[in-house]
Amino acid sequence: MNRRMKIARIGAARLSAALLLAALPGLPVFAGVQVAHAASTEPDQPADMLVPPTSASDFTAAQLDSVLAGSWRAEANRARDVYRHPKATLQFFGVRPDQTVVEITPGGGWYSEILAPLLHDNGHYIAAVAASSRDGEARRDDSALHRKFAADAAHYGNARIVEFDPKAPVFGAPASADRVLTFRNVHNWVMADTAPAMFKAFFAVLRPGGVLGVVDHRADDAASLDTVKQSGYLPTRYVVKLATEAGFTLDESSEINANPKDTKNYPKGVWTLPPTLTLGEQDRAKYIAIGESDRMTLRFVKPAAQAGETH
Repeated sequence: MNRRMKIARIGAARLSAALLLAALPGLPVFAGVQVAHAASTEPDQPADMLVPPTSASDFTAAQLDSVLAGSWRAEANRARDVYRHPKATLQFFGVRPDQTVVEITPGGGWYSEILAPLLHDNGHYIAAVAASSRDGEARRDDSALHRKFAADAAHYGNARIVEFDPKAPVFGAPASADRVLTFRNVHNWVMADTAPAMFKAFFAVLRPGGVLGVVDHRADDAASLDTVKQSGYLPTRYVVKLATEAGFTLDESSEINANPKDTKNYPKGVWTLPPTLTLGEQDRAKYIAIGESDRMTLRFVKPAAQAGETH
């Protein structure tokens, strides 16, 4: 084999690998073709052999590992990974680095520290915060979120904050998001009687086939809504009802965020447990030993558009 043929063969192999890589759904275009050094049984074979491109799921897992180890994450937030299981949770919701993800009411930005950097280069992270009827805690959280994003353009420079009216919420253009995620917020909307409007707005902003991911404090199966809603816990069946009445289909539930130690019968409801620890030093060790709440983790899907349907 002459030198020109060798060069052509190497170039064709690299082009094929690059095309395969580009065809993988969800992989950013900057992911390069990797080269491994291996001995050849043929003396005229090039020494550098191409490694097959990684799968989209493997690439996302590697990106999540990198983000979770990021130095920009607050130590107090990182310490809660053991309770919140961010990698497994985001994988369960099918989050990829090239998607448009709307996080509803992100608070001080616990998940923002993960999602905004993950989506920085090839996707879009949108933090949706309430524009009205905000209490002091909500205003402090929103201010902290703005400061967090402004202080670190390298990781949050492409993130956006949008405001919505809780009574008539709109999170973006119809069918513009791949994922809508909300963590430990539904119980607040239930107490405020805004939950049905919120779920309808989730449905509107998601594209057909898009996913709504919900994590919230889980009441006992036999509990009625009226007896538990002031405690911060919700019956799973009620959250499913909110979503299905808005048009979603329950795709799957997960025990990723389950905590069998949570007895759900505390003096100050779920806020008795970490991270809030409302009782202060009273029985602090007991509640820390229990850990954070038992949580439902639900994945809903917006059905694919029917023939003739427009958005």
